[in-house]
Amino acid sequence: MKHKKCIILFTFLVLSGFLGLNILAYNHARAMTTYAAAGTRTSQPEKLSRWQRIRVLLTGVTVTRPESETKPYRLAENAGVVTIAVDETITLEAWYENLGAHTPLVIMFHGYAEDKTALLEEARAFLSMHTSVLLVDFRGSGGSSESYTTVGYREADDVKAAYRYAQRHLDHSHHLLFGQSKGAVAILRAMHHHDIKPDAVILEAVFDTMLNTVRNRFRAMKTPSFPNAELLVFWGGQQRGFNAFRHNPVTYAATLTTPALFMHGAEDPRATLHEGQRVFDAVPSPKQFVTFPKSRHESFVASHPERWHQAIQNFLQEQLHASS
Repeated sequence: MKHKKCIILFTFLVLSGFLGLNILAYNHARAMTTYAAAGTRTSQPEKLSRWQRIRVLLTGVTVTRPESETKPYRLAENAGVVTIAVDETITLEAWYENLGAHTPLVIMFHGYAEDKTALLEEARAFLSMHTSVLLVDFRGSGGSSESYTTVGYREADDVKAAYRYAQRHLDHSHHLLFGQSKGAVAILRAMHHHDIKPDAVILEAVFDTMLNTVRNRFRAMKTPSFPNAELLVFWGGQQRGFNAFRHNPVTYAATLTTPALFMHGAEDPRATLHEGQRVFDAVPSPKQFVTFPKSRHESFVASHPERWHQAIQNFLQEQLHASS
């Protein structure tokens, strides 16, 4: 009888622990994919103390809605605001600087928990190279509608909408896509699932699978990733209505037919160099891979301006000359 009670108690504790982990994972997934209207945004894991990390693990992160008071003139004096419809309910805000129909247009997409102003330095650099720029807010960010993110999954629809808008309404010699982190993932998914064919793509800091990038965040918190990452990916997908285990850029990349420039930080803890290389290796189209020494998950134009500018200029010259 005593042995049977021990088995029942042990089973109860295991089931309770598993239920508790699922509740935590569910709450964490909602916190990471739903932008808060107010509050103090949780710092990056590397900047948290031990007790702060424990508190975050127990209570979840706070990710406030990414938005800025910055005005379009910070991009360029004559930059204007464009509204792009994704469907009947979702709209995107973008800033557009037109240097003329004879110039190529670079359509730019930002990373997770950011808005378009995070790419201002990159956008101004493209303008200095005599390309026009369409700087886009994903759904949930900046001046766009909604208050959630799917880390590139449904944002692929935003990429498609912005690209189609540019094709129909913005007259330029070429159309190129630039994406950073989540933006790069959304571009790859959009080209895999939708019939869009830009002249070239530039992809920075792309992760290979949704599960791996979530695992990396747990490692940054100095917390075992298993089974926490798996549960977080499961519940995040369930809440947003898709299978997050199948949200894998390395799979999307296998069908890429557009010339591509990949750029990656050698010490990126969010999307490791190995993961970025995996995506690159899967691409069958003409491609280049540029590594930035000692760089993490950050802006390469800020950390390595000369190397970044040279890589971009060389790529643009090659691709625009080849397609002219």
